[in-house]
Amino acid sequence: MDRRKVLLATAAVIAVLGTLLVFLYVRGADNRAAQQYDAVKVLRAVKQIDPGETVAAAQAAGKIELGSVPQGQVLPGALTDLSAVSNQVANTTIYPGEQIISTKFGATGSGTTLTIPKGKMAVSVNLTDPARVAGFVNPGDEVAIYMQGAGLGTAGPFSRLLLPKVEVIGVGTTTVVSTTKTDSSGAQTTEQLPRTLITLALDQAESEKVLFASGNGELALGLLNKDSKVHPDRGVSGSNLFR
Repeated sequence: MDRRKVLLATAAVIAVLGTLLVFLYVRGADNRAAQQYDAVKVLRAVKQIDPGETVAAAQAAGKIELGSVPQGQVLPGALTDLSAVSNQVANTTIYPGEQIISTKFGATGSGTTLTIPKGKMAVSVNLTDPARVAGFVNPGDEVAIYMQGAGLGTAGPFSRLLLPKVEVIGVGTTTVVSTTKTDSSGAQTTEQLPRTLITLALDQAESEKVLFASGNGELALGLLNKDSKVHPDRGVSGSNLFR
């Protein structure tokens, strides 16, 4: 009889311990699952970010926002702020919904690919800061191109629309270039001006115009939006400036 009681007591203890172990395991699994699915704040793209586009431009365009993802889905290198890449550009296309990862950004001009629209070619020109709209021109933007020069069938200096709409596909590095100008009296002045390589998507005829114009005058860009109205005209020179 005593032996039976001992066996029953032992069985009861084992049952209690088994129940306790199952409870602890389930609770641990629940905790692990909860930790895996806990919401974590990371930066994500909400609009497509193109190769060569600066972080500042993407942020200003509302392409990057702080969002929540499950902790188990946070990618290595995912960012919660942009301070580490603030002066960099996208090395590849970043699509809406992607987490912002430091390895997808690099120094200006470090991208290894250049997306050229079908039927076009890439042509680069070296422009001053004012000529590239004070640095507001970025890959993916559409611009009008103006030429400023002298001669070329006119009586003197002129400014005229060269191409009404072309796409910018790359923004390169900025360097300081010495520029010498000669005034009407023959005196020369030399300026140190920063210039930036801007790469445009052009067809053959457009490329010929841009290359000739850049070699015989100065180019300047006009940044377009969907409501901009641009059309070719006779341009402006000293003879019609005030008409």
